Amino acid sequence: MTTSTAFVPSTGGGPVSTTPVDAVSLEARAAALCTRSIKTTSKRAALHTTIRCIDLTTLEGTDTAGKVASLCQKAIRPSPGDPTIPSVAAVCVYPEMVEHAVAAVAGTGVAVASVAGAFPAGMSAPAVRVADIADAVGRGADEIDIVLNRSAFMAGDLGRAHDEIVAAKEACGSAHLKVILETGELGSYDQVRRASMLAMAAGADFIKTSTGKIPRAATHPMVLNMAEAIRDYADQTGVVVGLKGAGGIRTAKQAWHHLVIVGETLGSEWLNPELFRLGASSLLNDVLMQIQKLDTGRYSGPDYVTVD
Repeated sequence: MTTSTAFVPSTGGGPVSTTPVDAVSLEARAAALCTRSIKTTSKRAALHTTIRCIDLTTLEGTDTAGKVASLCQKAIRPSPGDPTIPSVAAVCVYPEMVEHAVAAVAGTGVAVASVAGAFPAGMSAPAVRVADIADAVGRGADEIDIVLNRSAFMAGDLGRAHDEIVAAKEACGSAHLKVILETGELGSYDQVRRASMLAMAAGADFIKTSTGKIPRAATHPMVLNMAEAIRDYADQTGVVVGLKGAGGIRTAKQAWHHLVIVGETLGSEWLNPELFRLGASSLLNDVLMQIQKLDTGRYSGPDYVTVD
């Protein structure tokens, strides 16, 4: 017999609970939502919404100040020849690159996000992780993406996993905190639902599917599962939390599926960069090519977009 798990929000109030997930129904609903088509008249709006919600990301050991500056220019003006195309929500970089990104996007409205807290494994001492977060914020990061301590979570030490997120939130100061669950490592929909509620109760501003460093990440059922957790948390507490899909989202069609899942589950008010993000490196190019197809009736050649 399965039972619910309760967490006490760090902001006070009564405990919030998570109940078991009906896996068959969840997968069936996710599959049904992904059959929805977007009419031609709505495609441009959907493509622009996708761009506005992208965290344009580079997390490579070969990242340089020049590469980050180039990425920021693309984030600000994705298609230099078309000023109607909006900027992305944020650029996401390692802490060492934050200062370069901050300088490149100054005054544009594009935010700077940084992974921190011993990303992507999170396997270092709590004090080291907190210092890493504080360092990224000190360099100018507007948003911090950390990973859930999966070791503590999978061992059943939910209190430790919760308290470490609370400490991370405190280290963020005014910066927004996104908590990465790494759904592909948690083992079941129930575990993902429980981790989602734990992260939100600990103060996460966003919950995020994956680091993008493992093969199995932002699957449609997992995104739906997390969206339902956000809905339940809002119903129980009145607190609104955002959702970020990341890992394997490379095409406009995949992004549309996420838009439909989030819109149908949480409402259209979630479909803005304040509450919805897509972490990606190559997605933007495909979206730009889809817009070019709408404009000209044909797909562009490989030279239409830059290679990041």
